[in-house]
Amino acid sequence: MTKLCCEVLERLRGKTLVTAESLTGGGIGAALTGIPGSSAVYKGGVISYTNWVKEHILQVPGKVLDQYGAVSQWTAGYMASGVRSLLQADAAVSVTGLAGPGGDEFGNPVGTVFIGYEDGRKSKVIACHFTGSREEVREKTIEAALKLILEENPEQSDP
Repeated sequence: MTKLCCEVLERLRGKTLVTAESLTGGGIGAALTGIPGSSAVYKGGVISYTNWVKEHILQVPGKVLDQYGAVSQWTAGYMASGVRSLLQADAAVSVTGLAGPGGDEFGNPVGTVFIGYEDGRKSKVIACHFTGSREEVREKTIEAALKLILEENPEQSDP
């Protein structure tokens, strides 16, 4: 995970990154801030473990939460754009999902995760289905979120 975090921070040098985390409870931010000098890129994040925080802090519309639930592609997208706007950053990543012990009232099983990315030029949400224990689902989500950031910020080739 350290290597992946270093790669993200290096790739985003000169830009700022923020996070909106639900099921990971700040795990992405913790992983990034474990790297010395990370504050040059990583500004901070919002742990939005409840719908109230998603709606009132990250500006996820209440009707989206009511119709699709907290664990949806729409919620992940709004979380990424909301935290990017709130914390005034170049890029944002968001995660929302179910690590267990049970699924949700919308029929999503444990291991369902949506990861959002937004940078002002593009936004993307990916759906993931992880297996394993609660902690394994959380770890796999953190890793997938970091990889999505890299995917959306390809290495620049020298002219």
